[in-house]
Amino acid sequence: MWEKGCYNKNRMQCKSSRFAYFLRRNCVNSFQELLQSIDWGSLTDALLRVLGVFLCLTVHETCHGLAAYALGDPTAKREHRLSLNPLHHIDWVGLACMLVLGFGWAKPVPVDMRYFKKPKQGMALTALAGPVSNFVLALLALLCARLVYHQYGALWDFIFDLLLTTAYLSVGLGLFNLIPISPLDGSKVLFAFLPDSAYEKLMRYEKYGMIALLILVWLGVGDNVLSTAIYNVYAAMINFVFRGIV
Repeated sequence: MWEKGCYNKNRMQCKSSRFAYFLRRNCVNSFQELLQSIDWGSLTDALLRVLGVFLCLTVHETCHGLAAYALGDPTAKREHRLSLNPLHHIDWVGLACMLVLGFGWAKPVPVDMRYFKKPKQGMALTALAGPVSNFVLALLALLCARLVYHQYGALWDFIFDLLLTTAYLSVGLGLFNLIPISPLDGSKVLFAFLPDSAYEKLMRYEKYGMIALLILVWLGVGDNVLSTAIYNVYAAMINFVFRGIV
């Protein structure tokens, strides 16, 4: 009986140390390193990363469509984008870039702002739904991780690590999309506060924002600030959800 108690205690200590290791491993200096921090030499880690990215992107894009539909725009529904099937949302080139380079994209959800009673505000709410859904997903993933924390075995360990990885990637995707640079979601929220004339002009040049964004990412501008923000938000969620356990 004493030996069994010691064994369970050691397993609990092992899981607690995994939290510390996971946080240390992901405290990196750039957003690219943030997504590349999982060891690609491990097939399990690679699988965790792919599944986590699929889930984060799918929830993000689906919630864009749901928000637009709730505000009166049926475009996403007609295009079958109100689905949790990742194949409806994944851009394979964007996915490959995200996994390898740390920066990527999904298929943008079609939105026709003419259906909105207040176009600027409707577009802002639709854009905001994506990042908010990522934060909610991260919190739910951590809550589920807490439920399986005391479970042991290879399958439970895989599920536990998948939930942690999904939460971490989801926080990163949510914060990254809040950057107010077109075509990221943060820009649409910011543009809603501009006069109509300035808003229409900026929307016409939105496609050029992607080029500017790619250049900024390639140069690593703001990486340290973003990585620190992602780590701090994720660590705060861990401390909140697992309070009293770790």
